[in-house]
Amino acid sequence: MNLLNKKLNNIDIRSVVIGGGFGGIAIALRLKSLGHQVTLIERLGSLGGRAQVFRKNGFKHDAGPTVITAPFLFDELFELFNEKREEYIEFRPLEPWYRFHFHDKQTFDYSASIQKTKKEMTKFSKKDANNYDKLLEASKAIFDVGFTKLSDKPFSSFFYMMKQVPALIKLKSYLTVSQFVNKYIKNPHLRAAFSIHPLLVGGNPFTTTSIYALIHFLERNWGVYFSMGGTGKLVEELTKLLERTGVEIKYNTDIKNAFETNGKIEKIECMNGNTFYADNYIFNGDPPTFYNEILKSKRKRRKKFLPEKLTSYSFGMYVLFFGTKKQYLNIAHHSIWLSKRFKGLLTDIFDNKILSEDFSLYIHRPTATDESFAPKGCDSFYVLCPVPNLQGNINWEIEGDKLKDRIVNALDSTILPELKNNICDEFYMTPVDFKNDYRSTHGAGFSIAPNFSQSAWFRYHNKDPHIDNLFFAAAGAHPGAGIPGVLSSAKVVESLLR
Repeated sequence: MNLLNKKLNNIDIRSVVIGGGFGGIAIALRLKSLGHQVTLIERLGSLGGRAQVFRKNGFKHDAGPTVITAPFLFDELFELFNEKREEYIEFRPLEPWYRFHFHDKQTFDYSASIQKTKKEMTKFSKKDANNYDKLLEASKAIFDVGFTKLSDKPFSSFFYMMKQVPALIKLKSYLTVSQFVNKYIKNPHLRAAFSIHPLLVGGNPFTTTSIYALIHFLERNWGVYFSMGGTGKLVEELTKLLERTGVEIKYNTDIKNAFETNGKIEKIECMNGNTFYADNYIFNGDPPTFYNEILKSKRKRRKKFLPEKLTSYSFGMYVLFFGTKKQYLNIAHHSIWLSKRFKGLLTDIFDNKILSEDFSLYIHRPTATDESFAPKGCDSFYVLCPVPNLQGNINWEIEGDKLKDRIVNALDSTILPELKNNICDEFYMTPVDFKNDYRSTHGAGFSIAPNFSQSAWFRYHNKDPHIDNLFFAAAGAHPGAGIPGVLSSAKVVESLLR
C-alpha cells in the first residue's frame, strides 16, 4: 500500500495528542503524515513543553533543552512532508562541546575532535588518554544495541524484553554508568567528566544503567549542536510545520480527567470545560501525573514494573537566568562547573534529598554562538543547579534566594569575575515551578529516574497494557528523557499505530 492510499484509508481516524513538548509535536506530525485527523492540546500559551522562552529587557533565555544531538530525528519530521529542516533552522556545531571547570581551577575541553579531546586528557593522565578509544569502542557496542536496535522499538511485551536479555547481559547493562567509565578511566577529574551524561536525562551516574553510556558514542556519531535562534526558534518552526500540515492546535487547554470504559479511553475533559473524543489518545506529559491525577478508572492496575512506593524520580532543577552588562569571552557555550564532592553531592541530591552547602552547575552561555540572546556587549546566561526534587523537605520560598546568592558568589570568585557588579535582570525557577507549570510529579526535572529497574520494559510502556487506545510519547516512557529520547518515543508510538 503506498503512502497516499494509507493516508486516504486513515482519514477517519482521530487522534488527540495531549501535551505540546517535543514528543507531542513529533507524534502529532507523524500521525498526520499517516493521514490521521490530529488535534494537539497544550496547557500553556505556546508549544514546546519545558522548552519555553523567557525575555527580559533585551535578554533572551531558553528555559528548556539547550543541547541538540541526533539532529536527524528533527530532519525526519520535515522529511515526512517533503521538506528540509535546514531551510528553516540552522544547527550550528559547537567547539568545544563542553568545558569542565574543576574545584582546583583545572579545565578540560571535551571536543568534537577526538585528537583534541585526548590531548586535553593528557593534562590529567596519559594512560587515560590512551584508553579513551577503548571507552568509545565499548560505548559504540552499547549504542549499536541500545539506540540503533531498541530505542524506537516498543517494549510492550515481557517476552520481547527477555529476548534482549542475552545482549544486555553481554554488554553488562547491570553495571552503572560510573562503573562503566571507571573500567577505562582512573583520574578522578576525568571520571567525573565522562560520567555526567546520565545527568542530562535526570539520572545519577552511580545508579543509572550503563545502557546510557551509549550517549558517548551518540555524540561522537552525530555531533553536538546549537539551534540558532535558540530552542525557541526550533519550536517556532515546528509549530509552523504543524500548522502547514493541518494539525489542529488548542492552546491554554489543560487536561483534567480521562475516562476509561471497557478498556478504552472514552473521552477527556479539560479545565476550561472542553471535551475531546478520539480513537487514540497520546499523552506527552508525565506518566505518573496521568495515572495518579487524571485517569478516572474503577480498576487500579500496575502500569510499570515497580509500584509507586518503590519508584525513584529524577532530581529537581533550580535554574537561574540572568544577563550581564559585560561579556565573558573566555566562557564556552556549555560549561560544567563541578564541586569538589562528586559522588557525595549526588548522594545528597538523590538519596538524602537535602540541599547541600556545595553544588555543581551547568552553565549555558548562548551568546558565545548567537549574539541575538543579549543586547550588544552583554551576555545571556542560564545556570542549572541539580537539587533534590520535592520529596525533600525544602522550603523554596526561603531557599530560592539563598541559593541564588550562593551561586552568584561562587561564580564571581571563580570563572565569572566581577559578576556581582555586572549581573542584571536575574530570576529563577525551582522544583515547585516545575510541578506547577509542567505538572511534573514531585517537581522532578525528567520524570522517573533511568535506573535499570526503570528502563526498557520496566519503564512506563508506550502503549498502556490494559487500555487499548492510550499511548505515551514522553520522557517517563521508553526509551527515556532528553530530546533524542522523546523523539524516539514518538517513533515507537507511530509504529504501534501504523
